[in-house]
Amino acid sequence: MSYPRVHIATDHAGLELSAHLVGYFSSKGYEVVDHGPKEYDPEDDYPSFCIRAAEAVVADQVSGVHALGVVLGGSGNGEQIAANKVRGVRAALAWNIDTARLARDHNDANVIAVGGRQHSLEEATELIEAFLTHPFSQAPRHVRRIGKIAVYETSGEIVE
Repeated sequence: MSYPRVHIATDHAGLELSAHLVGYFSSKGYEVVDHGPKEYDPEDDYPSFCIRAAEAVVADQVSGVHALGVVLGGSGNGEQIAANKVRGVRAALAWNIDTARLARDHNDANVIAVGGRQHSLEEATELIEAFLTHPFSQAPRHVRRIGKIAVYETSGEIVE
């Protein structure tokens, strides 16, 4: 199996989970790129970390590298919002296995956001692994919908 390169970022609330995931996925053969932070700071600002990880996912994908991203925080909400500001990112907040798989299956999401304070290490690892291993369905209706989002993202035009 060919694993995607995984770009990961967090804030202080997800730092323990991030360290766990870097070790776990590296040991499984994934190439994991940690975009920070490197140490605990309860006053850190997650947007820069998450935006860098999201930019790296898009840069890899544009260059033909299979890559996905993981952004973590207390709830994952702010991190998802920050990642979604990067053109070409479709970040999805996942809170269970189904939402993680559906993010890939229906939306071809390339970044998953997870709340580190919402799950045990085991639960979070399971849902992130489900996201990383589940393929996009390629169903025509999903391709069409993603295309409409991309048109709006690049031109501001709403396609009916």
